Amino acid sequence: MRRLPLVPLLLLQLALLVAAEAPEAPVSAPQSLVWGPGLRAGVVLPVRYFYLQAVNSEGQNLTRSPPGQTLFKVVIKSLSPKELVRIHIPKPLDRNDGTFLMRYRMYETVSEGLKIEVLYGDEHVAQSPYILKGPVYHEYCECPEEDPQAWQKTLSCPAKEPQIAKDFSSFPSINLQQMLNEVPKRFGDERGAIVHYTILSNLIYRRSLGKYTDFKMFSDEILLSLARKVLLPDLEFYVNLGDWPLEHRKVNETPGPLPIISWCGSLDSRDVILPTYDITHSTLEAMRGVTNDLLSIQGNTGPSWINKTEKAFFRGRDSREERLQLVQLSKDNPQLLDAGITGYFFFQEKEKELGKAKLIGFFDFFKYKYQVNVDGTVAAYRYPYLMLGDSLVLKQDSPYYEHFYMALKPWKHYVPIKRNLSDLLEKVEWAKENDEEAKKIAKEGQLTARDLLQPHRLYCYYYRVLQKYAERQTSKPEIRDGMELVPQPNDSASICQCHRKRPLREEL
Repeated sequence: MRRLPLVPLLLLQLALLVAAEAPEAPVSAPQSLVWGPGLRAGVVLPVRYFYLQAVNSEGQNLTRSPPGQTLFKVVIKSLSPKELVRIHIPKPLDRNDGTFLMRYRMYETVSEGLKIEVLYGDEHVAQSPYILKGPVYHEYCECPEEDPQAWQKTLSCPAKEPQIAKDFSSFPSINLQQMLNEVPKRFGDERGAIVHYTILSNLIYRRSLGKYTDFKMFSDEILLSLARKVLLPDLEFYVNLGDWPLEHRKVNETPGPLPIISWCGSLDSRDVILPTYDITHSTLEAMRGVTNDLLSIQGNTGPSWINKTEKAFFRGRDSREERLQLVQLSKDNPQLLDAGITGYFFFQEKEKELGKAKLIGFFDFFKYKYQVNVDGTVAAYRYPYLMLGDSLVLKQDSPYYEHFYMALKPWKHYVPIKRNLSDLLEKVEWAKENDEEAKKIAKEGQLTARDLLQPHRLYCYYYRVLQKYAERQTSKPEIRDGMELVPQPNDSASICQCHRKRPLREEL
């Protein structure tokens, strides 16, 4: 290969360095863009949020963080000086691509409304200040919207959810009597993890079937949160709290499959899928009870692409044999892969051979360019968080799926690897040799995940599943023997002057 003379080569490198480090035009506060559900009073969420796109003085969107310390800030006050309201407003999350995520959690309701100022230094950004006319309810205010269509419109819920349509295609009608007869016998034995729910007049009742139902706290909390926001349809259903989907009958069998609701689906089952308890709980507890959630992860994606370590990375428990294979591959190929098991339960005899890796904070995963996603007992529930980072995800082929997988395509949003991991090293080598293409796939996956996994869309999804289920039931739901009312948490006793017809509990 013919080499360039030394002097021209040095000049070329200098030019590229100058171009890379050339300062962008300064941020223009008036031309920058602000949008999102947290600017609408009617979108009640545990943590409200909205977005900011920094735009420079030439009208161009910034594609990386403005230099120096972030000068963007948010100030939120009650419109009425007589209304004191506690609001937690953390610093903006810098997503390292010219965009920022603004969050706030309310601890009281305001009747008059809120004024939201978005500032760059002392200058207002875009159309700031934003006025949210009251009432603006906090998360634990029990003031459900009576018109579900209006509620869905306010949240900008998607018109279609392909996974929901697919799940219910097996159930043109739901025979409640068949469910009552069969579910306790088939799935509710001593080792079962089933909870039987009835929703009537927006009140939630349940009874547990089986020994392993502690995770009902997760299904309880999202149903209660949803009932505080919108009038739920009357219905009766069963939720599977275990890892594996349960219903493996085929549609053409007699008797046919039962619509069990689960957090994970598989290619050989017929369960109706909801967003996992993991991302649901982290959404409810964001900015107070958890560190990793669908929003916080977006501002903690590690160094920029060019500064990430060029290795594939994995840390996790020993919940699948392929994870052990991954560690052995790492030992044999340390220049390509850094993988370790952080806890042994299923394969304790392997700990001496493979060693035990130290725990590492999830945000630190993104110091590496490539993330290996291998199933646990079922789908790895870290996957949505990995997709929200800015590393390239190498995803194991899997029969298991979560509620959003249908929208993601191999080689567009992630790089697929075989079930037995036999092509993993080859895919890592490909990514290293095709850096721009790998970066493009990583970014496309991240942008798509940001859209699919917005917290308000989880509420849309949950409501749509309950709605479709209720529409198909052929008999009226009832409060069965052994059921108890699931109480709203103590926080919901906070004073909330509802400007709607309810609260429902006072009418019953």
